[in-house]
Order: sequence, then structure tokens, then C-alpha cells
Amino acid sequence: MIGPSSTGNLGQKGGSAMESTAQYKRDETWAPTEKKLARIAFDKAFERQCTAITQEARRMLETTTAPSDIFRVQEYLTEQREIIDGLYDYRYSRLLGVFGRLLSDGWLREGDLHGLQPEKIAKIKHEASFFADSNL
Repeated sequence: MIGPSSTGNLGQKGGSAMESTAQYKRDETWAPTEKKLARIAFDKAFERQCTAITQEARRMLETTTAPSDIFRVQEYLTEQREIIDGLYDYRYSRLLGVFGRLLSDGWLREGDLHGLQPEKIAKIKHEASFFADSNL
């Protein structure tokens, strides 16, 4: 059987990391107010990142010296679009990990998480530290 163990105990010895991760994601529930707050935080992070991309694209266009330099801007925008498409996943089963990555990358701020359950905030911070450690 693929998926979480039937016991669902994260502290259980002998369970695989995959089972623990699946159980960890499956156990998350979101209250209606948390869903609203999460959506606001998600949208703020998206807006911040898109604003930064826009500013960089404008800077690149202002410094072009040859007509073919505009294709550098296109390549940059395509690369950024791929990053955005891979990162911004609003499925609740993935949202804590997404928020962890966004927090680690600086697009999401701790204050944006105000109103979420403390356990969720702790998990998001844990995810953020994981991403920060993997970027060293």
C-alpha cells in the first residue's frame, strides 16, 4: 500500500519519511477564517514577487544597448514564470510548505501569518528553516 500508515502516528518508529510527510499533510485542517487569512497572505506574497519581477524587467529594458537585448528580458520573464508556476500552489494540503518556501525567500512575512493557528505558524517556520538550510 502506498501512502500513510494506518496508525497515522508521526512519532512512530519504523515508519518511512514518506509516510510521515503524507500524514503530516493529511492532518491539516483549515478553519474558514484561516482560509481567508491564508488567501490574503498568499496573494500578498504573489504581489510582492511579481512587483520585484516587474522592477527587474524594467531595469533590464532600461539598460539594453542592442535591439537583441530584449530577448534577455524575455528569457528572464520566462524563467520567472516557471518559478512562479512551480511555487504558488494554493492546495491546502501543500500550503504550509508553500508558505515555508515563501517565508524563506522573503516574499512572505511572519506578520502575514497572524491569525493562523500557532501550530501552523510553527510548521511554516520549520519549513522555512529547511529551505534556508538547503540554500547554504
